Amino acid sequence: MPARRRLAFVAVIVSCLVLPAPEQARAQPWPDKPIRFVCPFPAGGAADAVTRMLAQKYTEALGRQVLVDNRAGAGGVIGVELAAKAPADGYTVLLASSSNFAFGPSLEATLPYNPQRDFAPVALAVMVPNILVAHPSVPVQTVKDLIQLAKGAPGTITFASPGTGTTSHIIGELFAHSAGIRLMHVPYKGGAPAANDLLGGHVQLLFGAISTSLPQIKAGKLKGLGVTSAKRSDAAPEIPTLAESGLPGFEVVQWFGVAVPAATSAAIVDRLNGETMRAIAAADFREGLNRQGLDAAVPNTPRQFSLYIRDELARWTRFFKDAGLKLEQLR
Repeated sequence: MPARRRLAFVAVIVSCLVLPAPEQARAQPWPDKPIRFVCPFPAGGAADAVTRMLAQKYTEALGRQVLVDNRAGAGGVIGVELAAKAPADGYTVLLASSSNFAFGPSLEATLPYNPQRDFAPVALAVMVPNILVAHPSVPVQTVKDLIQLAKGAPGTITFASPGTGTTSHIIGELFAHSAGIRLMHVPYKGGAPAANDLLGGHVQLLFGAISTSLPQIKAGKLKGLGVTSAKRSDAAPEIPTLAESGLPGFEVVQWFGVAVPAATSAAIVDRLNGETMRAIAAADFREGLNRQGLDAAVPNTPRQFSLYIRDELARWTRFFKDAGLKLEQLR
């Protein structure tokens, strides 16, 4: 074989050996290794529980381990920043929350991440309604009664919270703002001392978690006046919403969703969305949520979750501005 033809033949063979490799890489299925699921809050709370429940469902559906990575600190900022800077390869997933994707960005312009720029929303998964509870000594039976009482004695009715700037505090401020009343905020260093002082009659109101408030309501130690979600909670269907109790349109819920770094492929985002929707529709998942006073979100797409985040940011930015609340006041 002439030298020129021999070289050409060798070149063809080499190209046949080399060219399929990139094609194989591009066709490599996802996932082919464990996935990290970042929870920006400590173990033991509602956020951690939701992350672990979703991680279990993902593991079953995807055939790969989904490992929870609790990265708490700075109110969740540390974990969210970590996820924002992770490779957009589908192997880092974040538990997004109202605290870090709505409340925080509405108040703090210098966060090390932007929820709309740095993340691709996957799905809204879980809603966390709060419940307005009152000490039995407060002479009211309904939210309308409470508003009337507060209007007659501005600034004298007290409401506790786990601390200044917490969701409970913000809900209390929004409630007062929406009802046109003045309440006296009493911040505590955590939910337990706030609840204990409410039970002891040292404060009169609290926007608390349904899971911890319901046993006290059933025991007659507290009055349940209304839940903060748009619909009644599955965990307490007998308690009306604030919206149907004199504040039309009132809705404040914490929420948890799923997000990935912004450049993650649409195929991975869609797959995760589908698995999330299947998870939150599962009976065992919903039962687990109900035991903690949580509700599954309605079915939604990545686009719908993106618009929800946009609307939440606009809503809370407007509220803080209208109410005259500044970051330093909520620390």
